[in-house]
Amino acid sequence: MIRTKSERSWIEISLDHFVHNLRELQRFMPEKASFMQIVKADAYGHGAVEIAREAIQQGAAMLGVANADEGKLLRLQGIQVPILILSPSLMEEIPIILKYDLTPTIGNLPFGQILGRVAREKGKILPFHVNVDTGMGRSGIRYEEAEALIRELILVQGINFDGLFTHYAASESDPEYSAYQLSQFKKLLAKIPEHPPWIHIANSAGVVNCPDDVSNLSRLGLLSYGIYTDPSLCEKVNLKPVMTFKSRVSSVNRVKKGESVGYNRTYIAPKEISYAIVPVGYADGYDYLLSNKGTLLIHDSPCPVIGKISMDMTAVDISSVPKEVRPGDEVIVFGDEHTKVRVESLCRSYHGSPYELLCQTGRRARRFYFRDGELIKARPLARREFISSDYEPDELSRVIESAIGEKTGNRDIARLIFDTVLQRLFREESHPLFHRHQFYHRLRFSEPKEKSLAGEYFLIDTELSFRKQLERNYFMIACAGNERELEKYFRRDDVEYRWLLDGSLRPDDRSFTITSVRVNDLDLKYESRLSGSCLELICTHKDLHNLLGKQVRFTINTRTYYPKSSHQLTVYVTGLTRGAEISVDYDGVLPSMDVIPFFPGGQPEIRRHKGSIHLITPEKEWLLPGSGVVFAF
Repeated sequence: MIRTKSERSWIEISLDHFVHNLRELQRFMPEKASFMQIVKADAYGHGAVEIAREAIQQGAAMLGVANADEGKLLRLQGIQVPILILSPSLMEEIPIILKYDLTPTIGNLPFGQILGRVAREKGKILPFHVNVDTGMGRSGIRYEEAEALIRELILVQGINFDGLFTHYAASESDPEYSAYQLSQFKKLLAKIPEHPPWIHIANSAGVVNCPDDVSNLSRLGLLSYGIYTDPSLCEKVNLKPVMTFKSRVSSVNRVKKGESVGYNRTYIAPKEISYAIVPVGYADGYDYLLSNKGTLLIHDSPCPVIGKISMDMTAVDISSVPKEVRPGDEVIVFGDEHTKVRVESLCRSYHGSPYELLCQTGRRARRFYFRDGELIKARPLARREFISSDYEPDELSRVIESAIGEKTGNRDIARLIFDTVLQRLFREESHPLFHRHQFYHRLRFSEPKEKSLAGEYFLIDTELSFRKQLERNYFMIACAGNERELEKYFRRDDVEYRWLLDGSLRPDDRSFTITSVRVNDLDLKYESRLSGSCLELICTHKDLHNLLGKQVRFTINTRTYYPKSSHQLTVYVTGLTRGAEISVDYDGVLPSMDVIPFFPGGQPEIRRHKGSIHLITPEKEWLLPGSGVVFAF
């Protein structure tokens, strides 16, 4: 039973049945052969990510998808195995193919040449497969032209011949034609100059019906989901449906003899009967053509569909159900092992396709995944996983804020978190977000040599060092005398260091000085200028352009004055930072110093030595803008 009563309809996915089906099919495969799990169309409605992960655990060497976007989704979910795009790719998909390390199927030379050129520019060598049309007549290079194409593609730099395949047109029902296709494929193999690592011919039915001695990879699709593609296969392999589509009775009614049920009065009651309304219709993927033909299961009893299937409701005759039917009772729409509600039986009743029925199922239903009879995972209503690039910036902001509100249970808190934290991370929609790491900030207190300053100020030498991607051929250091003026520099991504000067001092080269500034081994020059009441220092070097887009180390040393009357100095982390060490050296200047960190998550390690304090966060711990530490003296 499902663990929630809030669902009107839902889908249960049995991973145990999926594993059972894989093992059944593997009985027909050569001992050392591998398999590719086909997960296109969201794994035929079963959920591509969950099926992919389970298949990989069971030994899948590769995954098969229909297009680059499906492959991208799997990569974003952490799937690492090779992913083959089975359909011909478009030129526009090449950037996605390269970015997410997908394996395209190439059917013409121009595409291969352009793909190779772009791959070389990216410093990559991309694997590819070739699909040979031996009689399917759908996609792939024609058999007579395949040898020449393969010979030319092998010479293209930047791509690597990784696989060759064909596709049976009728492996479940026409052994003679399948044998012809296999013979054509073997002839091609004898002609090509080199065999790729992967050779695959058989789909699921081909694994059972068409054994061969040349392939080392099988493509497991519909049969692995427990759906027979032909009745003859029932006697050869024992499959269990992986998907069960369920709902509940929403109401129970009676219709008298001669009365009708549903649109256009296609069902006229031959006698008085009881019928139930199930809140599932063609908008949920229960095909309209099942009107007056389908069967649902209530209390293990088959209940025929009466009348036309509506967008949101289906009526079923419950007069033969031995138990009383009540609203809320569970309904099996299809997918159970009961013959009447197996997907294959339903599709035969209206000459439909199991592929179509599965793929369109449950558009408004959540998927629940079970192993050993226990619920292990639930997926939301959306059939496509969340990908941020699907959204415009404003819409994405609303989605993120809404998600925070759901998590915290408070919209005001969500707005506060979004405004104070996330908005500071994403100041400019058009600029990418780069983070700092190997971050080190040291402050050293001493007494000024100038007698006029010694009584009121400390001299502070700072060293700031971190690694980050260089975004432009210059950067700025900013110094302001009040927080309001300094705030505008927090919104600029070309500023790498900001200092708040005491209001008693004028921002200039005497009160705030750069003693050295470096990027890697380059000593940068800087020019200072006043912008209103702020001091801006622009750091440049003629060779910085050679480092653009690369990870570099920034090292900035400054000298300034700080009033003794403040009794505290605050160091802020102004950008997204991973791991940090912040230290202060006050030996011989102050008798003691307290430290108050304000970091998210766990507290940093604090090490005290004579006249110094060191705060260290783990190397992989993230620090958000606004984090920092107060040194009190």
